[in-house]
Amino acid sequence: MNRRLPIAGLLVLSAGVMAGARQAPPPAPQPGPTFKVRVDYVEVDARVTDRQGNFVRDLTKDDFQVLEDGKPQAISAFSLVDIPVERLQRPLGASQPVEPDVKTNERPFEGRIYVMVIDDLHTLFGRTDRVKRAARQFIEQRLGANDLMAIVHTSGRGDSGQEFTSNKRLLLASVDKTMGDKLRSATVGRTEQYYNTKNPMEAGDASDPDEAERGFKARSTLETLKSVADWFAGVHGRRKSILFVSEGIDYDINDVFGNMSASSIIDDTRDVIASATRSDVSIYGIDPRGLTSLGDEDITVQTYPDDTSLGIGSNSLQNEVRLSQDSLRVLSDETGGFATVNRNDFATAYERIVDDNSSYYVLAYYPTSEKRDGKFHKIDVRVRRPGLTVRSRKGYASPKGKAPAPPTAANAAATELHDTLNSPLPVSGLTMRVFAAPFKGTAPNASVLLGAELRGRDLRLGPNDKVDVSYLAIDASGKIRGSNTDSITMNLRPETKARVEASGLRLLNRVDLPPGRYQLRFAARDSAGGALGSVLYDLEVPDFARLPFSMSGLVLTSRSAAAQPTARPDEQLKPILPGPPSAMRAFPENDELMLFTEVYDNEGSSPHKVDITTTVTSDTGKVVFKDESERASSELQGARGGYGHTERIPLRDLGPGVYVLKVEARSRLGKGDTASRDVQFTVGPAAPAAPGR
Repeated sequence: MNRRLPIAGLLVLSAGVMAGARQAPPPAPQPGPTFKVRVDYVEVDARVTDRQGNFVRDLTKDDFQVLEDGKPQAISAFSLVDIPVERLQRPLGASQPVEPDVKTNERPFEGRIYVMVIDDLHTLFGRTDRVKRAARQFIEQRLGANDLMAIVHTSGRGDSGQEFTSNKRLLLASVDKTMGDKLRSATVGRTEQYYNTKNPMEAGDASDPDEAERGFKARSTLETLKSVADWFAGVHGRRKSILFVSEGIDYDINDVFGNMSASSIIDDTRDVIASATRSDVSIYGIDPRGLTSLGDEDITVQTYPDDTSLGIGSNSLQNEVRLSQDSLRVLSDETGGFATVNRNDFATAYERIVDDNSSYYVLAYYPTSEKRDGKFHKIDVRVRRPGLTVRSRKGYASPKGKAPAPPTAANAAATELHDTLNSPLPVSGLTMRVFAAPFKGTAPNASVLLGAELRGRDLRLGPNDKVDVSYLAIDASGKIRGSNTDSITMNLRPETKARVEASGLRLLNRVDLPPGRYQLRFAARDSAGGALGSVLYDLEVPDFARLPFSMSGLVLTSRSAAAQPTARPDEQLKPILPGPPSAMRAFPENDELMLFTEVYDNEGSSPHKVDITTTVTSDTGKVVFKDESERASSELQGARGGYGHTERIPLRDLGPGVYVLKVEARSRLGKGDTASRDVQFTVGPAAPAAPGR
């Protein structure tokens, strides 16, 4: 991943999927409020509160007035967004929520969307932990289960960022990779420079020795913010926020003669604001220092120069604090957010950020002036009801140059698909369930089994109708590591067609991936009906070849899952499981569950035993199924070095409810290494016989 941002992988994604697609259909309905727009339309979100600060929910389009440069504008689209904060539920018997091994777009995305930009370049190394605590506090306490967040580090380390996800564990892991790389205070640097160059014959040089690097880091941070804001332009119909965790830009832009980069940094700041306002992105500056006077820097200076005309001393340190905090205030205030500075308690500010992104109105209009002059246009959103306060962005910078040509009929569908896949939001239209299970492959790669199940009623099943299913695997550095597009023609026998209509269609595939962290992207489209869907999936591939003891992914199937037709079975698991691996995690109580996993033991040269235990635990913490097996290292044969483990679990005695399936393996050698996998599933009422069975 380059320094710009990890979500650049999304841009690569859309190009890759389109390359494998033959013909793009019309787009599916998008989740949440969206608008068909021309390139010149303007979207603005507005938060309206009463005198007590409470959000006002009963306003209509007629209650609003939008002015651009003082001229009334016709509101062409209007929507109220009111998003609840959802918490991830855990089974009562579990200490924490079980991460789902299956993802679906069955429910439209109805959450908040954030990018957290962690400014390593403007974080003092000794204050790294403060940044981590501030960032972790928001994720742990304020991020809802229905939200999406990406993390970008301004330092540009390839493995530090995180693509959009709702997985708090992955987000926190990205936060923990923060490493402060801020330069010493300019006051400290100038003081040292003065004394290092001073001699009895002449005065010392009091210039900032780090000025050039300080300017470079300031511009790099601003470029990152602009890149995120520009990328956000493709997301419509909802508030978009950048949480900018930073000690602020520590460059004196007021000294345009003494500091060579001052003018450039002023221009870059304007560009960030222009991009953010054009994309309707709010920036929330969060200073992790809390109440500060740069005392950490002050104690490093033994003696300031006696020459007061140099302007070096405690006052210059205070001025640095003010300038850095002002940079956060300007970026935040001009984009509709707010800055959190000089505060040790972030709880209230974080609550306000969530409120801002939970309840608001979205208005869109086409400006009466269509000039593409690059100028800033002031926006004034008013409500006609007295006693109410409106907060919204203050304006936007219009684009420059000639407007892009509208897409032709031949490529319009492809353009719409490109825009859909370029969004971080999963698309609900063609409902999908997807899973991924890594197995040991040819070293150093793992063989990852991919499964996608499409809902039958979303598909056209005529003899010449087609459905395309694409996937991409993007690693932590934003590189595509695997991709494929399958095209299936629905030339089905009558009994198979009935089964697809009733239970859907399954596709299985394999991709070889080296160890690491990935975001898998699945996209499907029905060429005849135009339905389109996408799902994001976070995957971690263990280093099976190097770990002394590990476990593959866990795959499940059942009698009811076998009723779903599979367009492409997995040849490796076909002789092992009685049915194709499934993404189903809700089973009827008259069903039987079958599972398969592999335990990899790279210490098989020393004779020993391995215990494999399978348990099913109810929502109340009661173990309702348990099976224990013993394996000997003498069983290990061939290059795979693994114990294949299968289990059959009758569901008839479990009863309806939520359960956690756990497979745990423990080596009796040495320290007793362990490996395990957990899957949450539900049992419901008995199902009738499937068509054609």
